[in-house]
Amino acid sequence: MASIQQTPNGPVLVLKESALQQKGKDAQKNNIAATKLVSDLVKTSLGPRGLDKMLVDSIGDVTITNDGATILKEIDVQHPAAKMMVEISKTIDNEVGDGTTTSVVFAGSLLDKAENLLSKDVHSSVIVDAYQEAAEKTLNLLTEIAKPVEPDAKEALFKIAKTSMESKLISEDSKELSKLVVDAVLKISNPKNDIYKVDLDNIKVEKKAGGSISDTMLVKGIVLDKEIVHSGMPAKIQDAKIALINAALEVEKTEMSAEIRITDPTQMTMFLEEENRMLKNMVDKIHDSGANVLICQKGIDDIAQHYLSKHGIMAIRRVKESDMVKLTKATGGRITTSVDELTENDLGHADLVQQKKVEADKWVFVEGCKHPQSVTLLLRGGSQRIVDEVDRSIHDALMVVKDVIEKPSIVAGGGATEAYLASSLRKWADNKEGRGQLAIINYAEALESIPLTISENAGMDPIDTLVALRAKQNQGRKWAGINAKDNKIAEMYSLDIVEPVSVKEQIIKSATEAACMILRIDDVISISGGSQGGKPGSP
Repeated sequence: MASIQQTPNGPVLVLKESALQQKGKDAQKNNIAATKLVSDLVKTSLGPRGLDKMLVDSIGDVTITNDGATILKEIDVQHPAAKMMVEISKTIDNEVGDGTTTSVVFAGSLLDKAENLLSKDVHSSVIVDAYQEAAEKTLNLLTEIAKPVEPDAKEALFKIAKTSMESKLISEDSKELSKLVVDAVLKISNPKNDIYKVDLDNIKVEKKAGGSISDTMLVKGIVLDKEIVHSGMPAKIQDAKIALINAALEVEKTEMSAEIRITDPTQMTMFLEEENRMLKNMVDKIHDSGANVLICQKGIDDIAQHYLSKHGIMAIRRVKESDMVKLTKATGGRITTSVDELTENDLGHADLVQQKKVEADKWVFVEGCKHPQSVTLLLRGGSQRIVDEVDRSIHDALMVVKDVIEKPSIVAGGGATEAYLASSLRKWADNKEGRGQLAIINYAEALESIPLTISENAGMDPIDTLVALRAKQNQGRKWAGINAKDNKIAEMYSLDIVEPVSVKEQIIKSATEAACMILRIDDVISISGGSQGGKPGSP
């Protein structure tokens, strides 16, 4: 539909014929409807009793997950307003790791409540201002009730990781996996002036289908998905001294075209012997440095392999650069770019380097590093799809533990925090005047959609549950939340259901910003491509 403006001089064509325009309340309703649909899509995945989604892509690959960010990333959302909901989940996944489903459900509920106000002729600007004011108050209340913890307190970190896993496929094994996650993060965390920094890139996550989830293990070192290059080499070396080399153990070819003219058969022999001598020299230098394990980023010539096996040196080739960097942090070694530069001081150390069979493949395990700054989590599971979901769940758990170490304060989970914030916001709204008060009360109701959804997914009666939860909160029991496992309201702290404050803050900020941005839109103009009316970029 072209946009035609009537003027005293007659109609004026503003937009091209192929442009589509939605104005005013129609545009707002359309955008809100789209975002609510996205919210409804992930709603049933929230909480310990949340269900999984099966996503099938264009080539038939199947993903089974209840991770909000993964669901929204895989479904290829087309509506422009709905894409903003996908962006919220991506932001939260990158920033804090957990709470992606919660944020989308909360944003959807904020827009649902706003729609009711819009239908009562409350202006969108009033709603936006009130929502922003309510968000600010909510963040202040959150800071007041947050419980500080020690950044390296294993017990608190264990509870955080376990809570994150309770709503995942791996909930049955959450106890053992939480210990592995906490140990892994504490190994790589670096305190500087009592401020902790955690770089999760230093935790290598390898996954292999086979066995069961309980076979998942933490290796205090690095696992390489490579095998030893020569069958004559030892498959196990105790007290390993590891040379890390970023250079090929091959005779270098000249960069320009060159040829060698041989007029005598003896010259050919001399030429080959010289090549052998050069390769033997390289291997001798490695051996002289005291190394008994060689990990090379580039190739190793067959003849060099032969000499290495004669010296009893284990060698692995074509190792990724990211793995080489992790090996330096784990073993304390230094990457050298030339065999000539290698000295004893450059060598890394590990108690044991050995080749193990993992299902059908042979992998090299560098284990028992003294003070590893880089470690490996080897994930197992009955099938590839289960291992992939374990990987997603472990990512969330690693992120929340990192969040608490970097910002050491926690609150109760199970919707208890949201219920308390909603109750406090309602009391605060009583002192407000005008239509903004209605929007603040609606913001509080939107916060209650979190415990409400958790209870619905657990099969509890949503109205009875909400009434009972409000009653408990009004009695001053601020940590009362939904115990979805036993289908009742309980004290979340006593059940060790706790979450990082930084996750809650990010959920409130992201969801409010997205809802406010969508409410500000009153005109949607879709412009198709070129003069032929095709899509942008079409030939």
